[in-house]
Amino acid sequence: MTDSVSSMFAHADMPLSRTGDFPGDPGLCGPGSVSWRVIGDVSVFVGGIRALLIQAAHPEVVAGVDDHSRYRQDPLGRLSRTSFYVTSATYGAMPEVVEAIGLVRAAHRGVSGTSHRGRAYSASTPELAAWVHNTLTDSFLEAYQRFGGRLSTAEADQFVLEQTRVGEMLDASPLPVTAEELREWIVAHPSLAPSPGMRQAIRFLRSPPIPAVQRAGYQVLMNGAITTIPKRLAAVLGLAPAPGARAASTAMVLGLRRMMKNSPAWQSALERCGAPYDPLLFRDRRV
Repeated sequence: MTDSVSSMFAHADMPLSRTGDFPGDPGLCGPGSVSWRVIGDVSVFVGGIRALLIQAAHPEVVAGVDDHSRYRQDPLGRLSRTSFYVTSATYGAMPEVVEAIGLVRAAHRGVSGTSHRGRAYSASTPELAAWVHNTLTDSFLEAYQRFGGRLSTAEADQFVLEQTRVGEMLDASPLPVTAEELREWIVAHPSLAPSPGMRQAIRFLRSPPIPAVQRAGYQVLMNGAITTIPKRLAAVLGLAPAPGARAASTAMVLGLRRMMKNSPAWQSALERCGAPYDPLLFRDRRV
């Protein structure tokens, strides 16, 4: 199963391939951060799916994806590129962070048009960048809280604050600085509504064209992600939790955690910073 999961993220350049060239550089977060703990956990797989689902509730954001992305033709490539960005921004030395965010900003240039309801959109605007960034932050946090380890209120707020540093580099705004403010901003967002792009995205995410060996596990994780979506957002998206989804996804995440342990990117970042760690907590970087 470890090979099956890892192979889904092997369709783009590997992140942190040169991180050893920047000894002592803590990057945006550093060894004592909550971000390294949260994003290094396997619950990040659930968080990533959750973020994609919730992002589709914004008609202008999903129109940009629908009009300009090749996610239908190359879903694993897009997944791998997103993983490269998140991993580099979280664990990278500052040159790696700058490079990863520069790639995202470059990809967003020219992503503009008009949504089905006649509103102009541009992926580079602070408001749309904020929707994508904030839903990703909220989703990683929620997945960790539900399927990972419990964070205190102060730790959850610290995670959100750390992630605003990434958002600032993307020129995203607004950027709530506490977990409660972040959730309220997302759930009460005035622009959310069903759209043709949303329905296509949800249909795709329910049954992506991935190898059969990975599809069953993906379905369990996706059903688990749906159980964590607030009711108002779930109503917009037309999603409802499947019976037994929480128990099945919890069991799968626990199994993945035992087999895969923590992210090797976290281990590489700790080594770059010269921070002590227990190697038994991390999976083999060759896997």
